[in-house]
Parts: sequence; C-alpha cells; structure tokens
Amino acid sequence: QVQLVESGGGLVQSGGSLRLSCAASGSIFSINAMRWYRQAPGKQRDLVAGITSGGRTNYADSVKGRFTISVDNAKNTGYLQMNSLKPEDTAVYFCNADIAPQAFRRFPSAYWGQGTQVTVSS
Repeated sequence: QVQLVESGGGLVQSGGSLRLSCAASGSIFSINAMRWYRQAPGKQRDLVAGITSGGRTNYADSVKGRFTISVDNAKNTGYLQMNSLKPEDTAVYFCNADIAPQAFRRFPSAYWGQGTQVTVSS
C-alpha cells in the first residue's frame, strides 16, 4: 500500500520561508511525477508546482521565482521550498504523485497526501 505523508507546514511571518516534504512509503518502483496543490478556505484546490521524472518543472504564475519543487528519488521524498511567503499563500498544501508500485510497474496510479497547513501572517 503506497502512502504519501506531508510535513513541514506551520505558521510563518510574511517574507519568511518554509520547506514542505512529501514522503512516499510502501513498495514503490518509481515516482513518475509529483505535484503540489493548495486549497484556501472556500476556494478550489489549485496546482502550485509540478515535476516530472525527467526533472521538468512547472509553476503557477503566483509562485514563480519564490517556490522550488524537487524530488529525491533515493528517499522517495518530494519537497516544496517556499521563500518570500505572502499572506495569500496561506492554504492547506497537498502533494499528489504518480507512483508505480513494485507489483504493478507498468501501471502507475495517482496518490494524495493528507495535507499540511501553511499560514502566513502579515
């Protein structure tokens, strides 16, 4: 059973930094892609950043130049480095990954973490 667990959220002042982690556990063959989403109260869940197994990244315009997504395949862990945080970055952040389990290497599935709260005070 593959699971994703996020950590690293918290309360930070405007202009500060946080690094979110998304640890994948279970019998994993490969992480084909990973994405971070966020959802503020009363709003839809939006894509923040994504990375492919080849290292190609994409970012929402609102976070370009401030956030960096990465994956450590040896640790099966993804990261979202968030700098120059703003109050509008306040949200629950979710990681989402396309993972191929060992038993089904040719059939990756999408998995979600439980989310981690990020609050940026002004």
